Amino acid sequence: MQHLDKLYKKHDIAWFTPVELFKPWYAYAIAASILRTANLSVPLKIYEIGGGSGTCAKCILDYMMLNAPPKVYNDMKYISVEISSSLAEKQLETVGEVQSHLSKFSVEHRDATNRSGWGRKDPRPCWVLMLEVLDNLPHDLVYSPDQVSPWMEVWIEKINGSSQASEVYKPLQDPLISRCVEITGMNEDKASVSEKLAFAAKGVLSRVLPKPRRAWLPTGCLKLMDTLHQALPSMSLIASDFSYLPDVSIPGDRAPLVSSKKDGKTSDHRNYLDAQGDADIFFPTDFRLLEQIDHHCSGFSKEQKNRGAFKPVKKRRTIILDTAAFMEEFGLPLKTRTKDGYNPLLDDFKNTKFYLSVPTHNRK
Repeated sequence: MQHLDKLYKKHDIAWFTPVELFKPWYAYAIAASILRTANLSVPLKIYEIGGGSGTCAKCILDYMMLNAPPKVYNDMKYISVEISSSLAEKQLETVGEVQSHLSKFSVEHRDATNRSGWGRKDPRPCWVLMLEVLDNLPHDLVYSPDQVSPWMEVWIEKINGSSQASEVYKPLQDPLISRCVEITGMNEDKASVSEKLAFAAKGVLSRVLPKPRRAWLPTGCLKLMDTLHQALPSMSLIASDFSYLPDVSIPGDRAPLVSSKKDGKTSDHRNYLDAQGDADIFFPTDFRLLEQIDHHCSGFSKEQKNRGAFKPVKKRRTIILDTAAFMEEFGLPLKTRTKDGYNPLLDDFKNTKFYLSVPTHNRK
């Protein structure tokens, strides 16, 4: 902890990603999971979205150079999709520390959610990596004044032209928000008799003791998954992120941790409207909801509603693993174990998970 504290003060940043803290072992585990399950009869192609300083890319290329059959390393392509121009330059610099990596690595400076940036649909198999990306994607806030009223969008409006802002509630109209509400089943109409009775009881209670509801919806994730499934229908996906965040004081389901850092000290905001200017925003990832979004964007949900003679079959095979379970399966946890048996990679990241999603053969 003292070592970490020195690192944070030295670099004056609020958070180091696990891939940076545990290099090269964290990225080696991801590379091992790819090598174990990839179809090596076709050239290996990896996309990384939001690759930071390039540490993950370099370590995965290192691993392939040291452990994969020479043909796999020589023929592979690693493409970083990076929205930040300064980080794009840094990635080239980091990966370029090993000269032979540069012919396999490229950076595309663009927004990964923009469909046009991906060009034509590519049906060939590939891998997509998203490490600590979902927690920074845009979310939308919805609100209901009580237990039974329909959900409404939350808009932000400035008060009389000042810098202060307040919330305004409007009926659902944004298509991404409406789809998220549909996927989560938050406004589900197809209720059983017992659910309808419970709903009626809630209606009575809401008039006596109204309890406002708030929920943060991962609309940015939905938009990104939509784009990826359209552009790369045969992709295999590996995502890792926070499954929950401690000490969140902002209200609502899946509410973010919003903090500011000054003079090496981090302070959390109790209201997201207070965080104007420079602030870190972390959203927890609801991995079950991510799985639902993944299936929805692959076309499974649409088929389910138009049922014919045959039961619809999912197009994705998915699994959610705790980080410790992923590292024990694919990594080398002995490399991050201290002399007294404590292992920060396994013991300190209890609030992070991995999501793995691969295509099935149930495709048209």
